[in-house]
Amino acid sequence: MLNRFRQFWTKVITPIANLLLKLGVSADAVTLVGTIGVCAGALIFFPRGQLWLGVVVITCFVFSDMIDGYMARTSGTSSKWGSFLDSTLDRIGDGAIYGGLVLYYANSQAGDSTLMAAVTLWALVMGAVTSYARAKAESLGLKASGGLAERADRLVFTLILAFFSDVLNLPILLEIVLWAVAVASTITVIQRILGVRKQVLADPANAGLDTPPPAEPDAQS
Repeated sequence: MLNRFRQFWTKVITPIANLLLKLGVSADAVTLVGTIGVCAGALIFFPRGQLWLGVVVITCFVFSDMIDGYMARTSGTSSKWGSFLDSTLDRIGDGAIYGGLVLYYANSQAGDSTLMAAVTLWALVMGAVTSYARAKAESLGLKASGGLAERADRLVFTLILAFFSDVLNLPILLEIVLWAVAVASTITVIQRILGVRKQVLADPANAGLDTPPPAEPDAQS
């Protein structure tokens, strides 16, 4: 979803990114600060039931994910290290968001809090596996992108409905989106597994892991 509005948001964050560059701030520093902000917003406010406040704090720092990319491209400092750092810290941020919601349900007095904590944990795990499946496939020269629920979609819907579930006092909204994310993420993992399997079956000659063949037995032995 965010990708569809990337051009619009790029115009919004451009002045901020340019100012940071003039001040000598690096893209890596923005990435790190953004992740710390997201984790703080999720792990401080969500477990205390202050969902709307946590979402506001997280949203302010989520845009660092776009700012650092723009800064790296503009300054010509895009690198494999920056890409690795960004992706790795994204996983930490995701874990904090859904982990904070797990703690929220664990501390909740609602009758189905244990069930929802489990559902949220499953959504977290499947989200992580979705990203891992893509990374592992690409390391093997295969593709495992796309699917029913990509990272941006999961985060946007979760944060929006978490905000309104708290503001409108309708906890069912958050429960619905977490069930949807858990199911959609599971389907996405299955889609990526099947997609990689299909690629391997379509090209059996390159299905090996490039390990050397076993040595031929010595005819004289």
